[in-house]
This record gives sequence, structure tokens and C-alpha cells, in this order.
Amino acid sequence: MRCSPLNLCEYETSKLVRIKSVKLGSLKWALNGVILLVICIMLLWNKEYQEYDLVVSSVTTKVKGVAQTNTADFGEVVWDVVDYSPNEEKNSFFVATNFIVTKKQKQGKCPEVPHYGTLCRTDNDCKKGLWDIRSHGVQTGVCVKFDVTTKTCEVSAWCPIENTKKPPRPALLTSAENFTVLIKNNIRFPAFNFIRRNILPEVDGNYLKKCIYNQRTDPYCPIFRLGDVVQGARENFADIAVEGGVIGIQINWDCDLNRFFNSCLPKYSFRRLDEKESNRTLYPGLNFRFARYYTENGVESRTLYKAFGIRFDVMVFGKAGKFSIVQLIIYIGSTLSYYALTTVFIDWLIGTSCYSKESQQVYSERKYESVQDRQECLVGVSFVDENQIRVVKQSKKKSLQEVKPLSLHPRKDVSSNLRTVMKVLQNGAESQNRQTEPLREEPKTSSPSWCQCGCCRPSGSPHEQLCCRCGRGRCLTSSVLFPKLVLNRSVLQTALLYRDPLAELHEEAQLRHWAYAQYISWRFGDTTPRDAIPVIPSCCVWQIRDEYPSQDGKYSGLRPSELFYNGRTTDNRQRNDELC
Repeated sequence: MRCSPLNLCEYETSKLVRIKSVKLGSLKWALNGVILLVICIMLLWNKEYQEYDLVVSSVTTKVKGVAQTNTADFGEVVWDVVDYSPNEEKNSFFVATNFIVTKKQKQGKCPEVPHYGTLCRTDNDCKKGLWDIRSHGVQTGVCVKFDVTTKTCEVSAWCPIENTKKPPRPALLTSAENFTVLIKNNIRFPAFNFIRRNILPEVDGNYLKKCIYNQRTDPYCPIFRLGDVVQGARENFADIAVEGGVIGIQINWDCDLNRFFNSCLPKYSFRRLDEKESNRTLYPGLNFRFARYYTENGVESRTLYKAFGIRFDVMVFGKAGKFSIVQLIIYIGSTLSYYALTTVFIDWLIGTSCYSKESQQVYSERKYESVQDRQECLVGVSFVDENQIRVVKQSKKKSLQEVKPLSLHPRKDVSSNLRTVMKVLQNGAESQNRQTEPLREEPKTSSPSWCQCGCCRPSGSPHEQLCCRCGRGRCLTSSVLFPKLVLNRSVLQTALLYRDPLAELHEEAQLRHWAYAQYISWRFGDTTPRDAIPVIPSCCVWQIRDEYPSQDGKYSGLRPSELFYNGRTTDNRQRNDELC
């Protein structure tokens, strides 16, 4: 095909093969029905017909609750929200549940705690001005007693230094599980200009004063009891209150903004976010330090608090969907490819002989057309003692008679115009037929080794070394039909005039070429499997050449592009380099 702009004005379509089978037809519609059902279920279940937008939100919290403790170190103390929730972060809040308190700290000099400082025996073991990231102060260079048996380097720090390592058990503020928190969540979907908050429009102040979130009885109340939140995360409040932890409060907005299915309500869930097993982590729980300063006798003093508690992180997820014809079309278009699974499965079923071995070969022949490369030449061979056509690969060294077939194909009927010519000339042609004597069944002494009928002539070209039989027996040329169909001059002239009414019939080469064509139509049918080049046996070729000889006694075949196919003429006895 030449490169031309007119090639852009062409349309190509795929070749289809229709198989008339009740089983395959039923299987096809059954598979298509299953695929359609799955597509519809996914369309409705995942709401693929909608256009979606992600949520934009803000969160504010307000904790309420009062607790009272009575211990030997503190005495009787009342804790309010300022005491146990000293700081507030974005989208989170902290509630202290346990404390380590160091009272009456003042700026001064005192021995460092052994776990954080340097053990010593003399002042030489301490270095003045030394500071370590684990220490509580700066060394003075003096070695002092920490207790009866231990000496440590003295430091300048807030004294006395915090000494207790482990928090008290049970936690001081285990009653914090009865505290409540009001979570106000405002959301917006910019694509749809939709705004909502988790305090629903239909509630009023009296409702908020009494409601407490409960997943079963009151799932939309924005006020949560801390004990219920921890329990919803499958944790025990008394255990987590000792060393602290991190609990996530998840708010999920799954909104349908269509007119008839309008729904946009929050759904709450809870989970623990930190590692709860103390023996699996180096720093378990959650704690931080803060101090309360005061002046005593003109000296600045402070009370140091190491607070253990629970941090609650509020995380908001969500998306909103609204019907979109564009999204529906895109989904339908993307799912149409699923129907190709039916074709792939049925093709596999037929191609692997799981359905029928006969159907596999017929289906392959009808669906696939092979185009051979110049480097590979396939030829068709038809033996009279076989009712099949062999497709073999041309060999430059091995005799064509001995080459093993690549595939076997049933021989098809001849064309209708050939049958018409035979009927017209049935009576008149018999008297003019050349009387051909039957050949002997035993091969001649001069026949080549590859010949099975005894009528072939020697040839040095491997592609010409072909007999009409694959086993010993009579030659095809001894058949009564051979001279009537292939050699009869009236039949050949009529066939030529049928194709070209104004043809001049004075050349023997025309009749010789058409005799080749008659033989190919007779023995190979209208088409050759896999586009193989039909080859005429040596015995039949020389019978034709003897009947219609060349004037100079030389015979040269035509090029492959001029081979007979569906009514065109050819010599078909080409040299090996011309054939392939």
C-alpha cells in the first residue's frame, strides 16, 4: 500500500465468525447476563453515577467535669477543667488522669538523681559547668551524698529534683471517665456549596443539655462521655489512665445530595492510636510536665507536675456525591470492556478443544487468516490416496514428498462454474478425449526413489520432487476423469472463453496454464488452507506438458504474485528461488 493522504479516508473493521450452536449461544447470553448483573450491582452499591467532592472541616471541643481526690501528699483537692486539661491543640484535646508532683522547688544546689546524673567518689569525678541532656541541672564540680550509700555530682537546678519514676496506681483521676466533651464539627463541600455541622438543625438547647452519645439509642448527639469513648475503642479506662495514651475519634460524613435520596449525617467511631503494651515500647503512654509558680517569703517557688493523661484526636473524613450524567456515561463506557471476557472465555473454550476438536479446527480456519513472510514458504499438497490437503513448509534440501505436514485440512468442493462447464460438455467431449491407457502399478526402473506411482520424472529441485500418491499404487493420470477434466481441449477452451469471451485460443501456453488451473480447482478446491501455494505432482505436470508442449521445450514458472488463485492461471512448476 502506497503512502497517500487518501489512506486516511479508509475504514477497517474486524472479521467476525458466527457459530450456530445452542450451547455456545446459551453460554454467551448467560455470561453476558452475569456481567450485566455485576455491573448494575456495582453501579448502585458504589453509586458510580455520582460526582464526588471531599470534605473540608474544622473542629472545636469543650470538656466539662469536676473530680475530687484525697491523698497523703496532696490532701483533699478538687480538680476542674483548668487543672486536668491545661492545653488545647488543633483538632484534639488532652485530659490528665494521673500526676507525679514535686512540691516546693526553688533555685539552688542539690545532688543529682543517680539515674540521670554522674556517680562519684571525690570532687575530681565531677566537672564544673558540665551539662548533659539527661540531667536536671549544671554540675558545680562538688561530689555530695545523695543517700546513705550513694554519692552524685551536685548540680545547680530547681531543688528538690523530681525523683519518682513510675506513676501511682490506680490513677488519681480515674473518675475522669465520667467527664464529657462537646465536639463541634463544621464541614463544607466546595464543589456543591454545601455546609453542615454535626449539631443537626432539628435539635435545640434542651436536647443538648440532656443527651449523651450512644451508638444505639442516640447516635447523633455531639456530647460524649470519655469512658464511653475509651470503651468504644475497646480499652479499659482505668488501665489507660495510669500511663496515658492516644484515642482517635473518627467522624465520617458519607453524604448523598440528590433530591430524592438526600442524606448527610455524621457517623462516629473510636480506636486507640498509640501502642498500648508497655513492654513493647521504650516510652509507654503519654505524659508531659508543667509547673505552677508562686512566691514564698520573697523567694520564687514552684510546684512541678508530671501529668499522665489521654489525648483525644478528632479526625474527620467524608465525601459527598451528586448525580452526574457525565460520570454515568464514563462508567458505562468503562464497563463495556467487561463483555470482552465472554469472547475471551468462549474462544479459549473452543481453542483448547474443551468444547469439540472438530469445532476447534473449523473455527481456527474461519477466524484466522495467515499471511506468510517472504522468508517462509508454505505449499499445499493433495495426494490421491488421501482425502485431506497437507500444508507443509518448503525445504531447499529435502524432497517435498518426504516433508512432514504442518497441518491437515479437509478438501473442499470445486467452484460452481467448473461444474457448469462439465455438464455442458459431458456428451460432446467424450468422443474427443485422448484415450489414456492405465499405467502399470509397479514403478518404472527409471522413476526416482521418491515416486510412488511410477510415472514421475527425475528433478533436481526439491520442491518439484512430488508424486500424486503418498503410498504405492496407480497413478492419478490413469483415472478416466483426468483426461476429461484436465487435458480435454474443448473443456479448456470453453473454460478460457467463460473467463475471457474474446480470448484468442491459438497459443498452447494458454491451454497448458489453464490445465494447471483445472487440476488445482479439482484437487484443492476454491481456496488453499493457510494461503499455501498449491503444488501439482510431477506425473500430472508432465502429462499436461506432453499434451500442450512449449515450442522451445523450455518451461519457466510464473512469479508467486502471478500464481493461480480463484480462477487465475499459473504454471506452478517454478524454480525453488522463484517459488519462495
